Amino acid sequence: MEEHRSNKKTRFGTVVSNKMDRTVVVSIERVVPHPIYRKFIRRRSKFKAHDADNTCQVGDRVIIEESRPLSKTKRWVVVKIVQSTAS
Repeated sequence: MEEHRSNKKTRFGTVVSNKMDRTVVVSIERVVPHPIYRKFIRRRSKFKAHDADNTCQVGDRVIIEESRPLSKTKRWVVVKIVQSTAS
């Protein structure tokens, strides 16, 4: 049996807020070169992601995947917690 491959985008980031019910804010950081000076600059994007079980804590490293719109600003779902801060 073949494994189904999804065409959905996935991102790896850090949870920066979990104050909402079943929603976390995930910060994605990427490094891009400056267009003129070619020095590498860090850029951040923040996405709201659905956390169905309220298991994510601030500082957790997670993988999120795009989904259908779940609310006005929420279009991502937490797939897996890669590294948890709660020990």
